[in-house]
Amino acid sequence: MDVRQYMETVGQRARAAAREMARANTGTKNAALHAVADALERECALLVAENAKDLEAGRAKGLDAAMLDRLSITDAGVAAMAEGLRQMAELPDPVGEISDMKYRPQGFQLGHMRVPLGVIGIIYESRPNVTADAAGLCLKAGNAAILRGGSEAFHSNQAIAACIREGLAAAGLPADAVQVVETADRAAVGQLITMTRYVDVIVPRGGKSLIERITAEARVPVIKHLHGVCHVYIDDMADLDKAMRVAFNAKTQRYGTCNTMETLLVAEGVAERVLPELGRMYQEKGVELRGCETTRRLLPFAKAAVEADWDEEYLAPILSIRVVKDLDEAMDHIALHSSGHTEAIVTEDLSRARRFLAEVDSSSVMVNASTRLADGFVYGLGAEIGISTDKIHARGPVGLEGLTSQKWILLGDGHIRE
Repeated sequence: MDVRQYMETVGQRARAAAREMARANTGTKNAALHAVADALERECALLVAENAKDLEAGRAKGLDAAMLDRLSITDAGVAAMAEGLRQMAELPDPVGEISDMKYRPQGFQLGHMRVPLGVIGIIYESRPNVTADAAGLCLKAGNAAILRGGSEAFHSNQAIAACIREGLAAAGLPADAVQVVETADRAAVGQLITMTRYVDVIVPRGGKSLIERITAEARVPVIKHLHGVCHVYIDDMADLDKAMRVAFNAKTQRYGTCNTMETLLVAEGVAERVLPELGRMYQEKGVELRGCETTRRLLPFAKAAVEADWDEEYLAPILSIRVVKDLDEAMDHIALHSSGHTEAIVTEDLSRARRFLAEVDSSSVMVNASTRLADGFVYGLGAEIGISTDKIHARGPVGLEGLTSQKWILLGDGHIRE
């Protein structure tokens, strides 16, 4: 296969399909989502069988248990994919929404209309369910999608793609509205992220190395977050019971997520009252603590933190703790070490809470709440394509609205510029 020519053809077809998708009405898009869900359920046995080929190849390549688990498709997993698509069909359609209409002095009306982005390229690893999820979100938002899954899930992704094509055809939408790349050649990724003529935005979903490569090489705009170094700051005006509940949940509710707290900051005025009990709670949960000098004086079992710890996304039961003088020092630390994902303050002082909200520059900023709440489902988006820490139209959890843009619309009656 000539990968360059193949990807050029994929891009041309996607661009043509995007024009048709932009004029598809909500009912048609919802019908397609339901038809894809029906096809997935009907072809469940085939999907599991094709997935078995990927699992067998993965074991032969020596993939670890965690990777094989992410790669696996079960009957329950197929049912979850189908249910997810049906839930997307129930979400409000953002496309065509008109807002901010105002009369200008010249007598015409001016406002915004929400429109699809166009062609979205999504590059992801291991999890085959992303194929259905990403296709569904792009479809509901009126976009065409080019999906490039990991080579380890090739058979699974192609089987899911067949169900997607069937659903699109059943609803009368173009089959090219969702294309799953049919080559495992890594050169296809290099082509996809540079096809500015055909692709409007790239969404990478995967490990840090994948996202770093996409960010470095892409010529197409990218919606992404590189890593999640999230902080919780316990202020000296905090309700300490509330603070311990928030800080414990932010770290231990789940370790391997991008919205898990990696560094805990504690005001020196309450450190002696809060850290011994919190340390005991973390110790009982098996969390390794790495702290500053003051932290280690209060928690002798904690290891000494090194400078690199403040920038580390552990994705593991490890937590860095630093005792700071006050809110300003906490915000200085966050400004220096945050990845721009999610930060939280625990305080009963309204003015300090407002300062934290205004001055901390991350995609989600919270007061008296766990960082684990930074999630598209929790935010009421229904589903998310990923998290964005860039300062573009989509920031934080990216749902349907993040897969659209706005254009100016002007309604006149023969108006001209004098």
